[in-house]
Amino acid sequence: MSEWQDWIGREEKRTDRVDEGLFTRWLATLDRAAPSDGTVPQAFHWCLCTPDAPTAKLGPDGHPLRDDSPVSFLPPVPLPRRMWASSKVEFLAPLRPGQNVLRTSRVASVAEKQGGSGRLVFVDVAHETHAEGALCVKEVQSIVYREPAPAGTPAAPPAPGESRFDPAGWDAHRELTPSEPLLFRYSALTFNSHRIHYDAPYARDEEGYRGLVVHGPLTATLLLDLAQRHFGDNALKRFAFRGMSPAVAGEALNLALRGNGEDIEIGAFASDGRQVMSATAAA
Repeated sequence: MSEWQDWIGREEKRTDRVDEGLFTRWLATLDRAAPSDGTVPQAFHWCLCTPDAPTAKLGPDGHPLRDDSPVSFLPPVPLPRRMWASSKVEFLAPLRPGQNVLRTSRVASVAEKQGGSGRLVFVDVAHETHAEGALCVKEVQSIVYREPAPAGTPAAPPAPGESRFDPAGWDAHRELTPSEPLLFRYSALTFNSHRIHYDAPYARDEEGYRGLVVHGPLTATLLLDLAQRHFGDNALKRFAFRGMSPAVAGEALNLALRGNGEDIEIGAFASDGRQVMSATAAA
């Protein structure tokens, strides 16, 4: 991957504000109330300092175009399919409405691997989010670029089977069905124009999915919301998630949690028990 080593260490700084209007819309999207102590719940930071490329600078998939210029933050990996594969997050201080935010992002690594679906390129980006000068959130986000699905490959994920997710053995469980309006609203909150989340023909015909794909960070946000319901607002110190399989809009999603303290397991599962996302946390 020597052609992309020049991108390692590149930095990008973005400023934003914890706008009360944005926060109100975030709460409405998730059907939840604001914390009583005036803080912002964990996961809201994914709505801040979002990419702002002009519409004319978007690629066929809806993501900002990348090139080999000195001002291009992410490397121009030619593989067409992009996913947010995983994140490791440290929550150091809660955000509050009205705060000014600075996020510094740095390309930490670029690595090529060979997987069962072909060539993969992983780009790790380290983010630090400061509010009014205080470090509030640290995160390492892994983005994966993949080859097109070979012709004749069955659509992903497989249709739900006859088995059912069993919540026995979990301390908390919530079942919900991510709707198309939920996906649309989350895309708007995060200024995410990736077409797999709103353009069903594109998701099906170009990227090989069985339907509209639920955003990885939306599933992670729902897992953090489950933790909030169980432990209280801003209770987690660390949270790490990894996407295992796509979730499809209009199909039931089971959110489950067990454990406490330094050993918390959280997961998202399809109706038949297929794992969509695995996560660990510490409170």
